[in-house]
Amino acid sequence: MTFKQAAVLAPVSFFLGILFICFNVDHKLLWGELTETVIADGFSFYTTFFNSPPAIKALLHGMIGVGVLGLVGKLHKWDDSAMFFDGSSLGVYVFAIAVYTAVICPTLKTVAIPLEEDTYSDRIEAVRVLAAANVIIMICLGLILTLQAGQVYAKRLEVQAIEVDNKALDKEKKEQ
Repeated sequence: MTFKQAAVLAPVSFFLGILFICFNVDHKLLWGELTETVIADGFSFYTTFFNSPPAIKALLHGMIGVGVLGLVGKLHKWDDSAMFFDGSSLGVYVFAIAVYTAVICPTLKTVAIPLEEDTYSDRIEAVRVLAAANVIIMICLGLILTLQAGQVYAKRLEVQAIEVDNKALDKEKKEQ
């Protein structure tokens, strides 16, 4: 594994870990019975998440940057593998960042610091939208891991095919 590959896999795995922790609350909000206890758990969890120290938020945003830099660094090679696998991974990663900035940040603020005009049902809807956005990002990150694994698999198949061709050429030269 190269440094660039690690710079992609580490942030993706890090964020998947965080989102799996969030999924303990999210699955109840999305697919479970919506009781007052479940709603209170969701509000409490995401309010704590929102009020985390600035160092934690800086770490999260720094890891986003490491992932982008890793993918751009891998894409810089610009061969077929980079165009298909790394280009697609970068597109999916940018989509996940867009969901984070356009959905998660505003709804997290609505849940943690509601405005006067935000009703209780607005906050419930916001926490459910937040949970759905987390699931969408989990799917995106899973797709990135799949694309990166596919790239490694394709490279291994290519090396095996080259070895078979070289053996066939060597055998042909010996026969002549």
